Amino acid sequence: MMERDLAIVVLAAGKGTRMKSDLHKVLHPIAGQPMVEHLLASAAQLSPARQAVVVGSGREQLEAALGGRAAIVVQEPQLGTGHAVLQAESALAGFDGDVLVLYGDVPFVRAATMRAMVERLHAPDSPAVVVLGFEPADTLQYGRVLAHEDGRIAKMVEHKDATDDERACRLCNSGLMAARASDLFALLHDVGNANAAGEYYLVDVVNIANAQGRSSAVVVTDRSDEVVGINSRAELAEAEAQWQAFRRTEAMDAGVTLRAPDTVFFSFDTDLGRDVTVEQNVVFGPGVTVADGATIRAFSHLEGARVGAGCQVGPYARLRPGAVLEAKARVGNFVEIKNAVMGVGAKANHLAYVGDADVGAGANIGAGTITCNYDGYFKHRTIIGERAFIGSNSALVAPVRIGADAIVAAGSAVSRDVGEGELRMVRAEQLVKPGWADRFHDAMKKKKGLKA
Repeated sequence: MMERDLAIVVLAAGKGTRMKSDLHKVLHPIAGQPMVEHLLASAAQLSPARQAVVVGSGREQLEAALGGRAAIVVQEPQLGTGHAVLQAESALAGFDGDVLVLYGDVPFVRAATMRAMVERLHAPDSPAVVVLGFEPADTLQYGRVLAHEDGRIAKMVEHKDATDDERACRLCNSGLMAARASDLFALLHDVGNANAAGEYYLVDVVNIANAQGRSSAVVVTDRSDEVVGINSRAELAEAEAQWQAFRRTEAMDAGVTLRAPDTVFFSFDTDLGRDVTVEQNVVFGPGVTVADGATIRAFSHLEGARVGAGCQVGPYARLRPGAVLEAKARVGNFVEIKNAVMGVGAKANHLAYVGDADVGAGANIGAGTITCNYDGYFKHRTIIGERAFIGSNSALVAPVRIGADAIVAAGSAVSRDVGEGELRMVRAEQLVKPGWADRFHDAMKKKKGLKA
């Protein structure tokens, strides 16, 4: 087929009342990413020349979220799907390619499915319109696609306007459609609203094309789950579960071990290497990459972090944005890393906070250690040299630099730089009072009326 420019029109003008939210429906996240972004990411694989999003209320939210990547078109009032697509005509003025109509609340349509629709549009029989059909287990209130065996469409009808015989047809209309821009808008101008809802239906362009002696065709997806719409919080949760189940399988197929797959949650951009092991109850927030051979132990939470090859994280660890673990670094239980680099083989095995820091290769951070990075107004950085040893329960008051091979004694509060190879001990002098504790206990027992 000859390559033609492609435009994407995304319908997002529904009021989303069932979501009961101030956030626009298509901006509700699935796996940490707004559902409309999932859809646009798939569409991006077709390299569209133009993108338009048709909205009702919430225009400002969509404009802020999309940042100029698509023209925002307002449909007011909302008079049906055909009327909605027609509003995009001005945004696509001068465009002479193909148009793919998608729905912002149907986020899981695969790029391969979109491509199949566009390719069918340019098959030898040159259909005026291509519709994406599917066969769900329960046809519910979906419109029907009445098609011949060769895929040519005889008629399309909405459920509320269908006869009992037409409702017996199991091939349903997903709402997705492809057409040449010149055909699409010409047909839309002929759509009327003489139907049960008094709306301008997008599907009527097929019936109008048929009446003009032109054929339309249906492409049937073999995965009905990719065209399921999201209209409520419950359906949003189902979509999240659907996405997570797919992603877990994909990860395991790629060589990742998941000890308890149903308890691991990924984000849209989680990137795991080969032979990574993920134990139970691990959550990956956005922006995480894990290199080959790393182990993420149970009950850990990672976000905006890069984990190097052979690292160990957790259990019960938290990696926050900007955390970088270089090869074979170890972060243990109840350790939090934020905007900090743990060098090759560096360790913080338990009960530590390392924030705004650079920890050199082979350094050891003892239990209870914290980098005091915030003075109430500004963040400051801590530099810890290679092979340095930070004793337990130490406070490193930034900005401060600990030299290579230095030792900070347990319980120290370090506020000045420590040179290479130095020992720094910052403790109050120990005071010993023999017998004081015995006398104290005796006095307290008498006061409480207890026998000594």
